[in-house]
Amino acid sequence: MRIGVITFPGSLDDRDAQRAVRIAGGEPVALWHGSHDLEGVDALILPGGFSYGDYLRCGAIASLSPIMTEVVDAANAGMPVLGICNGFQMLTEAGLLEGGLIRNDHGSFICRDQVLTVENASTDWTAEFEAGQQITIPLKNGEGGFIADGETLDRLEGEGRVVFRYVDVNPNGSLRDIAGISNVRGNVVGLMPHPEHAVEPGFGPDTAAAMRSGIDGLGFFTSVVKRALVEA
Repeated sequence: MRIGVITFPGSLDDRDAQRAVRIAGGEPVALWHGSHDLEGVDALILPGGFSYGDYLRCGAIASLSPIMTEVVDAANAGMPVLGICNGFQMLTEAGLLEGGLIRNDHGSFICRDQVLTVENASTDWTAEFEAGQQITIPLKNGEGGFIADGETLDRLEGEGRVVFRYVDVNPNGSLRDIAGISNVRGNVVGLMPHPEHAVEPGFGPDTAAAMRSGIDGLGFFTSVVKRALVEA
């Protein structure tokens, strides 16, 4: 399975996402934000970082990059798309996901290993998990507070489109502890924590078994790879 990872000016975690795809058994394809060519990929990842124009509003300018025309069309046609941190912000700005992300309620950048509950295990990116499962994923953001109006929040809850929820502590003031959501179809998922930083022993969060041994993020990437194999 060929999974495109789009690099925007300011992307920090594009190489990490490519590595995660490779570890999961997929073929990473590096894509540039200024191109209109998706190069025949089967899925897309919008990685984390601090894309150009974030000083105006996170993800707003990047969501207007040339390649985003193709991303929107592909997502609407059913292609799996994952937006991580800044990528999540781009997906909301592009209208592929509802709500928005604002400055953390405590006003500071935060970096921590964050426990999440998997609320929806039926999306293209969460099929390897179980509903109610708790996973630990690194989190690092300054503008990670998820917001939406009450009607939208109720609709996301009612339609089962809250995919992840923060556990124990709400690190950024996100409404209803929401850490990630999906579109109606379940092929587009966005979240603030970084699963690509928890895919390889020795580099992930600490666990009861050993320091830096957590690989809970790997399930995101194996989910989409295995689903593609089943549908092939």
